[in-house]
Amino acid sequence: MAAGEGMFRALRHRDFRLYAGGMAVSLAGTWMQNLAQAWLVYRLTHSEWMLGVTWFCANVPVLILSPIAGAVADRFPRRRIVMVTQAVAMAQAAALAGLTLTGHIEVWHVLALAAVLGTSNAFDIPGRQALFIHLVGRDDLLNAISLNSATFNAARIVGPSLGGLIVARAGEGYCFALNALSYLAVLASLAAMRIREDARPKSETPWQELKSGFAFVRRCPEVRSILILCGIISIATSPGATLAPVFAEGIFKMGSQGLGWLTAGMGAGAILGTLNLAQRKGAKGLPNVILGSAATLAAALALFAWSPSYWLSLALMPVIGLSVMRHSASANTVIQMSIPDQYRGRVMGLYSMMVIGMTPIGSLLSGALAEVAGSRVTVTVGALGCLGAALLARAWAQRWENWLQR
Repeated sequence: MAAGEGMFRALRHRDFRLYAGGMAVSLAGTWMQNLAQAWLVYRLTHSEWMLGVTWFCANVPVLILSPIAGAVADRFPRRRIVMVTQAVAMAQAAALAGLTLTGHIEVWHVLALAAVLGTSNAFDIPGRQALFIHLVGRDDLLNAISLNSATFNAARIVGPSLGGLIVARAGEGYCFALNALSYLAVLASLAAMRIREDARPKSETPWQELKSGFAFVRRCPEVRSILILCGIISIATSPGATLAPVFAEGIFKMGSQGLGWLTAGMGAGAILGTLNLAQRKGAKGLPNVILGSAATLAAALALFAWSPSYWLSLALMPVIGLSVMRHSASANTVIQMSIPDQYRGRVMGLYSMMVIGMTPIGSLLSGALAEVAGSRVTVTVGALGCLGAALLARAWAQRWENWLQR
């Protein structure tokens, strides 16, 4: 099928092709580092609580800084923002590699550097999300978001699978070093783009811009309800991600490679889900996708929580990955198709706060509850949260659909 039509039509845009290629390499390194970092913390501490603390440090900057980052994305060139954040992330990975390979790594180093990466991500995510409209235009926005999610999850398969092998044979430090090198690809692709962003008027002060972004969301109940739903899903799915090393090693005794396959299985399902979305030519029907994804997540997480075998758990991971990414990509598209561009950065900042920033809250709660009640009970609580999100989506689905058709 030609790039100009069907599933891959966003690839007809040169700048998007550059972006997707660079990100594919960089994200594989990022997922490799995520696995190695979780394994390193668990190896050093054997503590479920510390796994939760690590996730908290990596994501709490997104929770705190995303509204400010969104205002920055509406005030300055978005490509320049992404280049700066990617360079900071490369330096963070290099520092983590140096400390680990020289044998000086301690848990507090991991936590501090995770916070540095989280701060970079806080500005990177709304900048990248707001950049899509400049790369492909409005007509191919859903396709670009879906293909970006597919790229993200293809990297989730390659990165952890390779990371598990490298950790088992050479140690975590080499994963961190390879990740640092992978950022060169995305920096080169961003530098090669021909994108021209229109100058945005700066009639408001930064503080006024920040307040007006919140005011816009307050005036728009459809955006507000989708953001709330995304926050619930993020918290509810956190136990599965945070406690994956416990299931892989503590429960099923499958080691770092077992953890890598669980993560890769989730990525495989996410690719299938987002490629299916990429075939759509419009946003009609996406509210029902949001509803169905939340309901499927509730069932899959409940089964995963009490799975008696590693292989059943592995079989469930693609279902979980498919549902998470279909929900996220659909919610992202519904919002972006319906908001004015002058608010895009700020609204996507709030979106990233809900999708990524709520993860540290879920991670801390997951680690604390797992210490008391165990990992299986904790994931079950997450499944109940997804069920609540599905009920909320059922109540709002028709209103979202009507909003899209205005």
